[in-house]
Amino acid sequence: MSADAQLGVAVAQFAPGRDAVENLARITGLAHLAAQRGASLIVLPEYSSYFSDPMDGSFAVNAQPLDGRFVSSLIQLAGRLQATLVAGMVEQIGKGPRFSNTLVAVNGGGILATYRKLHLYDAFGQRESDWVVPGDIEDPDIFEVGGIKVGMQTCYDIRFPEVTRRLVDAGAELVLVPAEWVRGPLKEHHWRTLVTARAIENTIYVAAADHAPPIGVGNSLIVGPMGVHMVEIGEATDVAVAWISRQRLADVRAKNPALSLRRFRVEPLQPGG
Repeated sequence: MSADAQLGVAVAQFAPGRDAVENLARITGLAHLAAQRGASLIVLPEYSSYFSDPMDGSFAVNAQPLDGRFVSSLIQLAGRLQATLVAGMVEQIGKGPRFSNTLVAVNGGGILATYRKLHLYDAFGQRESDWVVPGDIEDPDIFEVGGIKVGMQTCYDIRFPEVTRRLVDAGAELVLVPAEWVRGPLKEHHWRTLVTARAIENTIYVAAADHAPPIGVGNSLIVGPMGVHMVEIGEATDVAVAWISRQRLADVRAKNPALSLRRFRVEPLQPGG
């Protein structure tokens, strides 16, 4: 990808439910719409394969392995659209009622990258860790789409700036944030502020796809490296597309060389640290 070439990136917003077949049908429709609007990279929410509120044992029952129907359907869909798809899924890990909250990035050739949520949502009265096994701290799984280096993180991770910084240190120029950002007092404000801050402080693009209301706040958005909200969805089930470029990244980083001027690095905490 030349410096002045552009990549169409879409955030696709919907509210997944208990019907896995219906979830795939809605993903298919939104992905087709995104491709028609010019997107080559399509980002779907956390828990796109299955979701129920409150969280319960049905998640593990409906969990699938990475070679199961959900991922294979995404790969086939990506191949038909000649696009890259990223979605959250309930991954089967063989630990009784517990499962992994996993992101998968695919194209028509197969799985490009995976990410298992590091920071579980044990906040605002919720206890995700009662059901979810946190991901291991591993080297970031960076992949490329149209010459843009892409990293992934999930929902509550956005409250921890070191997660995004670690992805950027590994080369990410665009960070994807599939989410199920639960509604509540000031939660919409937190969502928009945190997503915007991660873009500004790292001089990167951030594409964040949330669940549509009534449980999620909606407001899926794509933010540029100067903190500009390039596109945003309100409460509707819909797709929004923005065009991103490496030239814009270079221009912003020439004006604001924050990454090169910093004096600290990010390192994982040691056990018990």
